[in-house]
Amino acid sequence: MHRRSRSFFCGISACLLASVVGVAPAQTASPRTPLPLNVDRDPVPSPDAETGAAGAEQQAPVAVGVGPVGKDGTGRYTLERDAYEVRLNASVLDGSGRVVEGLGRDAFHVYEDGVPQTILGFRHEDLPVSIGLLIDSSGSMYDKRAAVDQAALDLIKLSNPKDEEFLVDFSSEPFIDQDFTSSIAQLQQGLGYIKSAGATAIYDAIVASSDYLAKNAKNPKQVIVVVTDGDDDASSSTLEQAIRRIQDLDGPVVYCVGLLFGDDTTRGEKRIAKMVLEQLAAQTGGVAYFPKSLKEVDPVAAEVAADIRSQYTIAYRSTNPPSRGGYRQVHVEAKAKGQGKLDVRTRSGYYPRVAKPGDNSPGN
Repeated sequence: MHRRSRSFFCGISACLLASVVGVAPAQTASPRTPLPLNVDRDPVPSPDAETGAAGAEQQAPVAVGVGPVGKDGTGRYTLERDAYEVRLNASVLDGSGRVVEGLGRDAFHVYEDGVPQTILGFRHEDLPVSIGLLIDSSGSMYDKRAAVDQAALDLIKLSNPKDEEFLVDFSSEPFIDQDFTSSIAQLQQGLGYIKSAGATAIYDAIVASSDYLAKNAKNPKQVIVVVTDGDDDASSSTLEQAIRRIQDLDGPVVYCVGLLFGDDTTRGEKRIAKMVLEQLAAQTGGVAYFPKSLKEVDPVAAEVAADIRSQYTIAYRSTNPPSRGGYRQVHVEAKAKGQGKLDVRTRSGYYPRVAKPGDNSPGN
């Protein structure tokens, strides 16, 4: 990937705070503006190096919803949808926490703000995913890096071969070490650029990476995997702003791996960090994992890969017009003969995206 200037990513986040807290773009130069992904440090040519501005426009998020899967003229996977559809990636678990597969459309019931919704699209197959790997590179991660790097590579090896991944490390600022690729070798090379030092800016890294996914990912199904060993102590954005940004973008499912073992943090700090990671995951339909030692990190990576590949994709057209705005709570239930109580894990809600004149980007 070519070395990008800071201004490239400033374009991504110029309106970031405006969309989160409702201020005009001209006001985003304040200290509250989330940091962009900074200068890339790897020598691999960028897949969009020759596309220029026009290419950037073509990389807008693909249409959401669930229909036949295919590729468009740019090689991106697309899912057909109608104008006001909401897409949900859902995992179903039984009473023992085991993944339940093989359910049909009729097993699911979707509610928005308590109102039943009609399911228009349904798929249960291993669709290609665009994944952002976010690795904490703060100083306290130094002794954990070897195990984390191996787990990151194993996660990709266990994923769909058609997935694409990009790699970010974050301490006080987030840096992109490898742009989208399906190459294990390139990701391994990117991991080699990470140096452990500094503080921890989780929220800024998630906000910038979610925006990067929305603008550059080939696949409509998107995931962020965050590996960290502590609470955020350096971001200019807040937890609430990070979650709101993901919801505004109809953004990725976030999986969190909290390495909160050891004596380098206090009990109170661990409690706060655990709460933060659980909130990030729960609000986006993901899972927060808390291995008790480095030996458990690799099995967690295998669980994340399996969860992503076993999800159901459900689409419905909201009975509440997007023009009304406001946050909508989403609840999904699943019932099937021969199964006890089933738990459905998906995002808890969304903010509708209202299309502007001439805007070809999707709604929710």
